[in-house]
Amino acid sequence: MRWENLTVESGGHSRAADAALFGADAVVSRTFDTPEFRGITFHEVRARSIVNRVPGASRMPFEWTINPYRGCSHACVYCFARKSHSYLDLDTGLDFDSQIVVKVNAPELLRRQLASRRWQGDHIAMGTNVDCYQRAEGRYRLMPGILAALRDHANPFSILTKGTLILRDLELLTQAAEVTDVGISVSVGFTDQELWRTVEPGTPAPERRLDVVRALSERGIGCGVLMAPVLPFLSDDPARLRATVRAVAAAGATSVTPLVLHLRPGAREWYSAWLARHHPHLVRRYERLYADGAYAPKWYQRRITRQVHDLAREYGIGPTRAGMPRRLPEPPAPETMEPTGPTQLTLM
Repeated sequence: MRWENLTVESGGHSRAADAALFGADAVVSRTFDTPEFRGITFHEVRARSIVNRVPGASRMPFEWTINPYRGCSHACVYCFARKSHSYLDLDTGLDFDSQIVVKVNAPELLRRQLASRRWQGDHIAMGTNVDCYQRAEGRYRLMPGILAALRDHANPFSILTKGTLILRDLELLTQAAEVTDVGISVSVGFTDQELWRTVEPGTPAPERRLDVVRALSERGIGCGVLMAPVLPFLSDDPARLRATVRAVAAAGATSVTPLVLHLRPGAREWYSAWLARHHPHLVRRYERLYADGAYAPKWYQRRITRQVHDLAREYGIGPTRAGMPRRLPEPPAPETMEPTGPTQLTLM
């Protein structure tokens, strides 16, 4: 195991971790016996760089990302990024939810990168692997420094989040939007409370996320909603789709983009186990729907997209909305990201 030489010492400090993964700097592991962090261990690392290039084969509409955290306490059972924890010799289930890597020097690294003569001021996407506004951010406060650096260099960026903590940084976002292009998207796949409690147990409730959309819109920062993921046989019936799009429209979103659940290795096993516990009658239906791989059939994806787009038109949501400023296109939901291999996902 690549973490086997990482042991917590008195005072919370640890010995240096595997140099092949973390470099020569020490890793500090901390646990906090407080309700919001109970059962979570944070591995604090000093990364070698923070702006990462998206692999050339990716279908993503951006080339650079920032991911100040690895692992995510949102604990969404379907999260595609679970596979990345296996590159640390951690499991893709509970370890992904509770063993969080924190790149504590992210803001200073970003300032150094943006000041480099080689940096061309390209768009940077955040929240495309794990959420940069997960609960850890409430303690480590990395995003204010990151946003301030992007603002000071007028560097365009986008953020995708399920976290309400983004509102803490509303003033910084407003300042950044005055000097560069800022794209914000909030992920709300459904509004069903019972489903939310079991499938996204560590996230703020859907209505709280829609409050984020509302607050950003009131400050003149256009915010789209990624309706992701739409869960087959759980959140895809016409009544639930309508309820979600109606709530998204009422919050003032500039757009709504549906994305059907896809299940890649790591996420597939964890989601399947959850499904067997909570909805065993659906197991065979999922096996048939996803028999050909990670993605639902094209006919199913097209059907969901058509239904949501029809509802969006009915409720007056489009790519842009009267009175709302134009922004960069919203970043894709994490469920659409191509997983990168161990080489790309080493802490750099």
